[in-house]
Amino acid sequence: MKILNVFTALIFVATMMSCNSEKSGDNLKTETTNTTNTKTDTLTKHLKPFKSDLPTIGLLMYNGVLQSEVIATSDVFAKPTESGEQIFNVITIAETEQPIVTEEGIKIVPDFTFNNCPKLTALFVPSAYDMYAQVHNDEIVNFIKNKNQEAKYVVSNCAGAQLIGKSGIADGHKIVTWIGGGEQLQKDYPNLKVQNDSLVTFIEDGKFSSSNGNLASYISALNLLEKMTNSNHREFVESYLYLDRLQNWKK
Repeated sequence: MKILNVFTALIFVATMMSCNSEKSGDNLKTETTNTTNTKTDTLTKHLKPFKSDLPTIGLLMYNGVLQSEVIATSDVFAKPTESGEQIFNVITIAETEQPIVTEEGIKIVPDFTFNNCPKLTALFVPSAYDMYAQVHNDEIVNFIKNKNQEAKYVVSNCAGAQLIGKSGIADGHKIVTWIGGGEQLQKDYPNLKVQNDSLVTFIEDGKFSSSNGNLASYISALNLLEKMTNSNHREFVESYLYLDRLQNWKK
C-alpha cells in the first residue's frame, strides 16, 4: 500500500513539473512574440506611407551629394502638422537602386529611381563639391528636364545651380549658387540671371528658387513650405527644429 502511495505521489509530481514546464515554454513564446512585435512596431512607427493624394517632394541624390542639403529638405517637409497629420510625401531619388554615398560618407538607399519615380510636386536639386560628373551625366540632366514639365516648383541649393543651368529649364530666370561660384556659373550658362552670391542667400523667380546651400538649404525649404501650406505651419516646423536656438546660439 505504501508503495502504491509513493508511486501515486511520484506521478503527481511529474505531472505538475510537466505542466509548469509547458507554462514556462508558453511564457517564453509569448515574450519572444512580444519582443518581435515591439521591434516591428518600432520600425512601422517611423515609416511614412506614400499617399497618392498628397503633394510629393522629390530629393535628387547622387554619389558625393552634400547630405545637409538632402537632410534639410526632408527635415522641413517630413514634419507633421501640430495635430500629427502627414501632409507630404518626401522621397529620395537616384539613378539606380544602389545606396548613395554622401560627401560625408553616409550611405542612403534611394526610395525611387529615375525609371519609377512618381509624379513630383517639387524637385530639390542639391550639390556636390565636384559637379563635373553630374553635369556631364545625361541621365541626371534629362531627369531634371522631364520632371520640370510636371513639377510646380524646382529648387536648387549650392552648386545644384549648375545642373539647373545645364538643363536649360531656368533660362532667363534669377538664380544664386554657392558663395564664390556665381561668376563661373554665369560664364558657363549665360542665359541664367546669376545673382551676387556674396550678398544674396536665397532668391525666388517664378517656379524656380535657389540658395547658397548647406544650412542655407533650410531657407529654401522653409520658404517653399510656407508657400505650399501657410505661415503658421512654417512657424510650427521652425519651432519643432529649434531653429531659434540656432539663430541665437552666440548670445
